[in-house]
Amino acid sequence: MPPSPTGDAEAPLLLVGGGLANGLIAWRLAETRPEVPVRVLEAADRLGGVHTWSFFQSDLTEGQRAWIDPLIAHRWPGYEVRFPSHSRRLTTPYASVTAERFHQRLIERLGARVTLGAAVTALGADHVVLGSGETLRGRAVIDGRGPGATPDLALGFQKFVGQEWRLSQPHGLTQPIVMDATVSQEDGYRFVYVLPFDDRTVLVEDTRYTDGDALDAEAYREGVRRWLSDAGWTPETLIREEHGVLPVALDGDLEAHWDRQDASALSGLRAGLFHPTTGYSLPDAVRAADLIAALPVIDTVTVSAALRDHALRLWRERAFYRLLNRMLFRAAAPHQRRRILERFYRLPQPLIERFYAGRATLGDKARILAGKPPVPIGRALACLPERGAAPRSVA
Repeated sequence: MPPSPTGDAEAPLLLVGGGLANGLIAWRLAETRPEVPVRVLEAADRLGGVHTWSFFQSDLTEGQRAWIDPLIAHRWPGYEVRFPSHSRRLTTPYASVTAERFHQRLIERLGARVTLGAAVTALGADHVVLGSGETLRGRAVIDGRGPGATPDLALGFQKFVGQEWRLSQPHGLTQPIVMDATVSQEDGYRFVYVLPFDDRTVLVEDTRYTDGDALDAEAYREGVRRWLSDAGWTPETLIREEHGVLPVALDGDLEAHWDRQDASALSGLRAGLFHPTTGYSLPDAVRAADLIAALPVIDTVTVSAALRDHALRLWRERAFYRLLNRMLFRAAAPHQRRRILERFYRLPQPLIERFYAGRATLGDKARILAGKPPVPIGRALACLPERGAAPRSVA
């Protein structure tokens, strides 16, 4: 049954969790609907945690890029990918939002509407219970505290540990390396992701697509150290470290996932709003913020229904992406997963842009699947049905 409205027009919109999705909702409402009372409740001592969110310019419309512009910390005119058989430079502009910039700008904009150190122990359609025992009433509640339990979804995982280093000498990079997959293939598909923030400061992430969600952080740190050494760079000062375990959607029933939740609305990863293959969440978070800001009424029934319908529509539209993910995780042996991405990055740049933006056309899909598949044909055919089964390791 849908949640019931609070009936209190003066009650705030309660945003539980101050991560990317809820932060962008608050930012967009402050900009376009300042009359809507908003309160952001974050359990930690800062918004955004320790994260870096990136996107390709073609992921967003011109209008969306304009309103998110104050949050962007770094921009580049293109990016690079590296594989054993080929390397390539693409001219799609790339940008990143850092947690530091995110926190600073939102605090400047929202001020007292942000409450830090606010652990939430329970919530519903019209209320939130804090760890202190205090109950807050709201006209709507949106739960954006990151991914929770997902028994209705079959997932693989993209895991990473990133370290931002100040180097002893200039690194010479002028744009990001989005994938350096020339590295040894451990635990599945492995690549290193590199963002040059200035001439001597870089974020280096060891990233792996794996079947399980356990993160051995020290093994990934060692991967970063090896890559820095192989690049001939001498790290001088460790500025910060970030890590994450992102979902990669294989199949499942997102409607059942939503129905299983409490009566609040969901946002971000918890809502299933992320690119099924890459795990990028910023473009979906921007679109959801625009959706909420355009609603004629901000109350529990309206917000919950809008976000649910939006998430389910995208899930249906992105079935092709989940098919590719099943081929990656179920048809390819872990050490052979790199071949799928290596082949993909030989395709035309406009197709790659549409793929990342979640707008792959029928022609794009045919082009991606054309030719001899880089996985055994029998296993590829077995991936066609979307069964909703749990992820399976491939020996």
